[in-house]
Amino acid sequence: MDLKNNASTAADKEQPGNLLFEHGNAQSAVKIAAGSDASRSGHAGSFLFLQGPNGWFFNHLATRLKRRGHAIHRVNFNGGDRVFWRLPGAVDFRGNAAQWPTFLGKLLADCGITDIILFGDCRPLHRAAIALAHRLGKRVHVFEEGYLRPNWITLEADGVNGNSSMTKNPRWFFEAAAGVGSWSPGLPVTGHFARRAAEDVLYTLSTLFLMWRFPSYRTHKPWHPLAEYAAGARRFPLTPLTRRRNAALQQQVLNSGRQYYLFPLQLDADAQVRFHSPFGRMAPAIKTIIESFARAAPAEALLVLTEHPLDTGLVPLERLSRDYANGAGVGERVIYLRGGTSEALLTGCRGMVTINSTMGVPALTVGVPVMAMGHAIYDMPELTFQGELDNFWCNGTAPNAALFDALRCVLAAHTQINGGFYSEKGLTLAVAGAVTRLEAALASYAVSPPTYDEIPANMSWAVKSGHEEENHA
Repeated sequence: MDLKNNASTAADKEQPGNLLFEHGNAQSAVKIAAGSDASRSGHAGSFLFLQGPNGWFFNHLATRLKRRGHAIHRVNFNGGDRVFWRLPGAVDFRGNAAQWPTFLGKLLADCGITDIILFGDCRPLHRAAIALAHRLGKRVHVFEEGYLRPNWITLEADGVNGNSSMTKNPRWFFEAAAGVGSWSPGLPVTGHFARRAAEDVLYTLSTLFLMWRFPSYRTHKPWHPLAEYAAGARRFPLTPLTRRRNAALQQQVLNSGRQYYLFPLQLDADAQVRFHSPFGRMAPAIKTIIESFARAAPAEALLVLTEHPLDTGLVPLERLSRDYANGAGVGERVIYLRGGTSEALLTGCRGMVTINSTMGVPALTVGVPVMAMGHAIYDMPELTFQGELDNFWCNGTAPNAALFDALRCVLAAHTQINGGFYSEKGLTLAVAGAVTRLEAALASYAVSPPTYDEIPANMSWAVKSGHEEENHA
């Protein structure tokens, strides 16, 4: 494949071997501002932004860091990345996955990168970036949706969820909690679904329209977002009917007088299911849990499966659940609800089985016994059931409330930032908190100087990004 296809005229004029940035010289893409906070403190960083959540969060965060005197760099992998980035100094990566580590190694060296910032540590390009950063001694900061919801987002060094370095030792959390203060739920943050959906559509369409510029880009998702949109569009007209049906079924469960267990489903494309569980997809998990319920749960108990609120039905989990339940002889005892898990259902349930959903956290908050089938940040002795699934149905016990409080306090202090990605208030809070956390990391531990020298001469798949103006977010 000709990776120079559609490269800019300016790029053609550069010497082979140079990474091409807005100002020609990668080292001067962003200058340290005289008298800035970072330059006064002596801890100015050189931050490289990779892919973020769809929307403006990374652009706003980078703008704030730049104003504080840090050098800012960016790699765009597709048209959506380009549209949501308005600072100068970005470079488009137009190569394929095999070329990415070499490209990144030269970028880290040429720009003196100290820190890499990304969202989603399981994306193939990000996994390669993290591995190379560790090899070269660079700091990696990983953003993700919050462990504690609502009102929080996650920021951890090196990895999140199943890749988190957080211990599972209950004693450590008791000791660490003594130094972080009491739990506070943070300022309330409301995410706006309409905004989230609009930004997602804009990102997807921009990626589609600029495919010519990124010929080798492949989404990290198992299917194209347009397939998701089509599935959601088919469901949308039935929304009022679905809500009435859900309300009736929920009331039926609550009025039945029978014990019931909750199984909050996750998105089939969720990286936590695909990378941090023994199942890889939702269907095997549903089958395993329903069959165990049929074997070992109390004979009159119900199992309520609650669909993820963002599920569009592209994967027919409801039909699969019904088939598995009928096959196991418990079709009348398995209830499937769309639209998420209500507080009323949560507080009244006998227990919750989950792969590694963040719904485990609100369940622990109200003292519900929880069994996590995959790697979850909250899965540890004294909090979650540590035995076999068949034994959980009759022997699950409530979590240690003191340990959960310690866990929550430590997570909030060390991995969570009060804020959100999809509202102005949420973005303002998230940017402020992230800047504080990132600058603290700059001062707390050093990185190695750029020494990567295994770079081939021809780096022509790097071409300049077209954004010239800074967005003063």
